[in-house]
Amino acid sequence: MAHPRMYDDSNPAINKLREICLAFPEVFEKEAWGECTFRVTGGSMFAMTDNNHHGSGHVAVWVKAPAMVQEILVNSDPKRFFIPPYMGKQGWVGVRIDYKVKWDQTAAILKDGYLMSAPRKVRNKPPARLGVVAASTDPAPNRIKRPSRRKKASRRVRYET
Repeated sequence: MAHPRMYDDSNPAINKLREICLAFPEVFEKEAWGECTFRVTGGSMFAMTDNNHHGSGHVAVWVKAPAMVQEILVNSDPKRFFIPPYMGKQGWVGVRIDYKVKWDQTAAILKDGYLMSAPRKVRNKPPARLGVVAASTDPAPNRIKRPSRRKKASRRVRYET
């Protein structure tokens, strides 16, 4: 049985969330469980709306998050951030988008979730639409250059006795 639609397309917060998520390369929106979900082609879901989902009493987005981020954010501001049901066990974080929204910070959290879900070949593409939150959508600045894994030819010195 299909879930009834939980979100309102005219909600400005949902539209802003869409604008940010759909600016990442190869992201598409798919309705699931009556909510908007954002997924990466060849990857997985990285964000899902929460429009009073199961009587939560708020409008929010659940976002895939790196280790420890959930704990740090929830402890820093428990009115804005929360542990979402179902996905909270996997480290996802809930971000309210109906209460003191800081869109730059929300975009950075979404970017982390996106980077965790996107295949490498997709992560290296430029954003689909520039100007959304340009500084937050460019994946390149946070890349760390790793040393080469090639083994160097060893120099073995033989000592004859």
